[in-house]
Amino acid sequence: MFKNHQSKIKTFFLMGLLAMTAVANAQQVFDVQLWAGKAPHNTGDPNDTAKVRIFLPEKHEATGRAVVICPGGGYSHLAMEHEGYQWGAFFNNMGIAAIVLKYRMPHQKYEAPISDAEEAIRLVRRNAQAWNINPADVGIMGFSAGGHLASTIATHSVKDAKPDFQILFYPVITMDPAFTHKGSHDNFLGPNARKKKEQEYSNDAQVTRATPRAFIALSDDDEVVVPANGFNYYLECYRHDVPASLHIYPSGGHGWGIRDSFKYHLEMELELRAWLRSF
Repeated sequence: MFKNHQSKIKTFFLMGLLAMTAVANAQQVFDVQLWAGKAPHNTGDPNDTAKVRIFLPEKHEATGRAVVICPGGGYSHLAMEHEGYQWGAFFNNMGIAAIVLKYRMPHQKYEAPISDAEEAIRLVRRNAQAWNINPADVGIMGFSAGGHLASTIATHSVKDAKPDFQILFYPVITMDPAFTHKGSHDNFLGPNARKKKEQEYSNDAQVTRATPRAFIALSDDDEVVVPANGFNYYLECYRHDVPASLHIYPSGGHGWGIRDSFKYHLEMELELRAWLRSF
C-alpha cells in the first residue's frame, strides 16, 4: 500500500513537471533593447540601459491583450523577478502577452523612466500584428515605485503611449512629502523638489474621466508605502467615473508581488483574473 502511495505521488509529480514543460514550450520569450539609438534624457549612468523581455502566449491561445510590467524598487533598483519575469506565465496562461520593462533609474531625471515606459507601450503597438496583439488592448502594470511610473503613464501620457488599462500593486501614487515614499520621491524628483512638480506627479491629482480603468491591490499593514496612496487613487477614479477595483488585504506588508508566501496570494490571483475577464 505504501508503494502504491509513493507511485501515485510520483505520477502526480511527473504530471506537474509535464504541465510546466508544456507551458514553457508554449511561451515565446525574448529580449529587445528598447532604444535603437541613443536613449533620450541622459541620467548620467551609461551602463543603465532600458530593455524589455517579452513573453508571448501560443498563437492560437492569444487573446490579443498585452500588459507592460514595471517592477518596483524605489527608483533606485528593480525587483525584476517576483515583480517582473515571474508574471510571464500567469499572463500567458490567460492568453495575454507580458512585456517586462527594465527601465532606467532616474537619478532625479524623471523624464528617463517615463520615456522608457512610453516607448515600451509604443513598441508593443508597433509590433502588434507580429506578436498577435490588439493595439487597442495594451495595459500597464506597476509595483510600488513601478506603480508610480505606471500611474504616471496612465494619467499623463497621450495618443500611442496611453495605456488602455492599469494594474497597480501597493503603488506609490503621490509625491506629497506627507504621504509619499521618501526614497521614491527623492530619486524621482530630488530631495528639494518644487511643490509644483510634486503636484504634477501626484497622480491622484491627475485623474480625469479619460484615465483608463484600474485594478489596485495593497495591504492594510504596509509600512513602506502608506496605503492612503492606493486608496486615494481609487477615490479619485470613483469621483471621475473611471471603472476601478480596489483590493485591500488584511496583512502582507509591502513587496509581495507574485510570491506564494504572501498569505493572500491565491485570492489576489483569482481577483486579478476575474477583473481581467470583466472587460
